[in-house]
Amino acid sequence: MDQLELFKPNLWKPSMQRRRKPEPREWKVISLRECPSPESLMTMDGPAKAVEYWHQHIATTAGFNADVECVAVLVLNTRLRIKGHYLVSVGSLNEAMAHPREVFRVAIMAAAYAIVIMHNQPSGDSNPSEADRAFTKRVREAGQLLRIELCDHIIVGHQRRFSFKENGMI
Repeated sequence: MDQLELFKPNLWKPSMQRRRKPEPREWKVISLRECPSPESLMTMDGPAKAVEYWHQHIATTAGFNADVECVAVLVLNTRLRIKGHYLVSVGSLNEAMAHPREVFRVAIMAAAYAIVIMHNQPSGDSNPSEADRAFTKRVREAGQLLRIELCDHIIVGHQRRFSFKENGMI
C-alpha cells in the first residue's frame, strides 16, 4: 500500500460497532472509617473491662439474643483500646458456629492490632468446652499468620466469666 493511500478519507472512518448500554452495577462497601467517641475507647487491660463492655455495648446490640450463644469480636488498636465490636455469630442454645475467617474479616477491615473473642453461655456455666478450646487454638494460629494478636477469649456466664488468658490457655 502506498503511503499516500493511508490518508484517503474512507480508510479513516470511525468504527461502526454499536456500544452496549451500561449495565446496572452492584456497589459494595470496601472501606469503613469509624470516629469513636472517647468513652468508647476503653483500654482493654483485663477481662473485667471486656465484660463491662459486653454488658454496656454488645448485649444491647441489635441481633444479640441472650437466650442463645452469641460470639463477638472486640477490635483493638495498638494501645489495646477498644475501637469497636462485631457480632460474628448468633447460634443455638448450646453452640454458635464461627470460623476464624469471620473473626478476622472485620479485624482486617478495621486495621486491628489485636482482638478479643467473647461469647455468652445461656446456661450460665462459663467453663470452656472442648469446642471452645479448639476454636481458640485455630483463631490464635490464624492470628499469628496475620500478625493480629488474640489477647483473650472470654466466656460470659450469668454470675462468672472465664478468661483463657487468666487461666494460662493463651
